[in-house]
Amino acid sequence: MRGLRQAPLLASLATLVIAGAMAFGLAATPSRADPAAGIAMHGDPTLPAGFKYLPYVNPDAPKGGTITLGVQGTFDSLNPFIIKGVAARGLWDYQFGNNVYESLLVRNRDEPFSLYGLLAESVETPPERDWVEFRLRKEAKFSDGTPVTAEDVIFSLALLRKSGRPHYRTWFKKIVRMESRDARTVRLIFEDGKDRELPLLIGLAPILPEHALDPADFDKSSLALPIGSGPYTVDKVDPGNSIVLKRNPDYWGANAPVKVGHDNFDEIRIEYFRDRNSLFEAFKKGIIDLLIETDPKRWAQSYNFPAVKKGDVIKQSFENNQPAGMTGFVFNVRRPIFSDIRVRRALVQLFDFEWVNKNLYYGLYERTRGYFDGSDLSSIDRPASDAEKVLLAPFPKAVDPQVMSGTWRPPHTDGSGTDRAPLANAVAMLREAGWTIRNSKMVDAKTGEPLAFEILTRSSDEERLALAYARTLKRIGIEVSVRTVDSAQYERRRIAFDYDMTVATWTASLSPGNEQTLRWSVASADQEGSFNFAGAREPALDAMIEAMLKARSRKDFVTAVRAFDRVLISGFYVVPLFHLPADWIARWRHVVPTETTPLTGYRLDTWWYDDTVQ
Repeated sequence: MRGLRQAPLLASLATLVIAGAMAFGLAATPSRADPAAGIAMHGDPTLPAGFKYLPYVNPDAPKGGTITLGVQGTFDSLNPFIIKGVAARGLWDYQFGNNVYESLLVRNRDEPFSLYGLLAESVETPPERDWVEFRLRKEAKFSDGTPVTAEDVIFSLALLRKSGRPHYRTWFKKIVRMESRDARTVRLIFEDGKDRELPLLIGLAPILPEHALDPADFDKSSLALPIGSGPYTVDKVDPGNSIVLKRNPDYWGANAPVKVGHDNFDEIRIEYFRDRNSLFEAFKKGIIDLLIETDPKRWAQSYNFPAVKKGDVIKQSFENNQPAGMTGFVFNVRRPIFSDIRVRRALVQLFDFEWVNKNLYYGLYERTRGYFDGSDLSSIDRPASDAEKVLLAPFPKAVDPQVMSGTWRPPHTDGSGTDRAPLANAVAMLREAGWTIRNSKMVDAKTGEPLAFEILTRSSDEERLALAYARTLKRIGIEVSVRTVDSAQYERRRIAFDYDMTVATWTASLSPGNEQTLRWSVASADQEGSFNFAGAREPALDAMIEAMLKARSRKDFVTAVRAFDRVLISGFYVVPLFHLPADWIARWRHVVPTETTPLTGYRLDTWWYDDTVQ
């Protein structure tokens, strides 16, 4: 049995891993388990052994054609796994597909959180989940023909832990020993089994080619063409403007059960546009084949061009049974002006959703109330259970009484744009926090300093929304400036938390877990590149995340997530905005979706090109 291979520039990390194993006194031979084709976060995977393909694909989907996708922004890197640079889309991408890189396991999108073998043919972990072992498929190889080995797995996890994005570092530091038992078998051993999600997260990690990467340069932004094991290779790159991926005719995994019916386009082109209007005009002209629409006004008014009327462009709504997640104006509580929760609570009162929805968005949005709306994970409309109260008992001030009882709601207005009730409520709350109105300005009652701040935005849509909010704030003397910057500057400022307030989105799934550490833990508050946009430092959040990760049953897991939701809502870290009732996509009719949409929404990597459509 071999221990962790010590690549030259990762030797110090390897030493720490092995030393950590000795410090924890791990047994040389951990408890046995049975290899399986899949693993679920709770319970057993749904699909039977020997399944032929995933339930929502068309196994007979034709191969061929080109799909051209469009995004707003720019890029200067082909490395999506590090903080530096803005990576091109489509390489390792939830929305457009993991086209170039692959993982040991892959999700079945029809289950909350179950994984099945991709690079790995089996996964093995005991009930305690204090180790996991993967057996690689013998046919798995990189695009240059080199086999994927256990050493590549060890190299990838060590490299990502040392130089990858913060979430990789956080997750993989819990590995205390890595062993390549043979060329195709790797075992990862943990401190303990408290983080029951960790084997699944390792299964979803990108596996990188040791022979083609220099660890010394990995954390530097680069446009070097990558080598992965995925169905596509990078064919052409025009930095900042476009990237072209071509389907690899020698792709090793075309017949793997989890890949049947996937990766149907011969070519994927991704074009970049300065703003959303340019992107929409390109779609109207047929330069872009598909547009994921998020603007209700455009969805309601602008899809009346000739191609729509002729039936060449199709508008389609796709059901998504994931929790709605949270989009909101996020307070940067690192700023003194927002460190007082009473100020944040008051400003939440001043977003007039009813007026905004009616006048800007044709009434098509739904108001977001919590962080897991539309699922059984949400605490909204549910009083805390006895089990939740036990979890929250060590933190008696962490949850607002109304949130605990399930009666809290965002403020509601009459939609006139002049409703005085929320203004009066906000003024009273600010007065309690030490603010007062003088000469039509909201000022600190002691120092006379004005209540003023900047909202950072990155698009005309966000700017329009921020200006509407600023107008309401001005009615009680709060001065707000709105600053819109290009995507590159926005990303730099976001990574460095250089803003007072900005628009942030935290997506949600039916199985939240370790990603919440990078969003809400105390440790992530000052970790550049994390998604703790608010700068939250609430120990109760850490405790609820730990309870989620330790849960062995779905019941205990739901209890922990609802308690977590209550603590987040009670922190008033955001002004909750809204969400769409479904996913909206407009497509030219030669791009064909599957008949069945999985539980988690549409999957572009299962669609195909109809060459009979002219």
